[in-house]
Amino acid sequence: VFATNRGMCTVRGAEIVSPHGIPVDLLDRLLIIRTTPYSVEEMAQVIALRAKTESIEVESEALVTLSQIGERATLRYAVQLLTPADIMARTNGRSTITSGDVEEVDGLFYDAKSSAKLLAENADKYIM
Repeated sequence: VFATNRGMCTVRGAEIVSPHGIPVDLLDRLLIIRTTPYSVEEMAQVIALRAKTESIEVESEALVTLSQIGERATLRYAVQLLTPADIMARTNGRSTITSGDVEEVDGLFYDAKSSAKLLAENADKYIM
């Protein structure tokens, strides 16, 4: 199984440019599956399933907020917010995650895209 979004680029260890950085003779033997991004509704289903698997109770409004965060950032980041949001809810004496819990923990962490952007904007402030 190969998963790539590299587009046209150089094959590692060679001077050849090919789709996905995969040699053309190998690429000819692969079955390429077209994928599409998840919709907000699909993200909500994935997050709800993950919450159920981890025995975490989430209000429907919080699921919507997590899905919107997943659309802005990534689904992985939205799923990763479940645990700190659950801790936040329990710290406040609740067993169910609310939208406020999600927004609060989202403000505490950076997703990969935001972190990379922040580092690029402040590159002159870091030791190279």
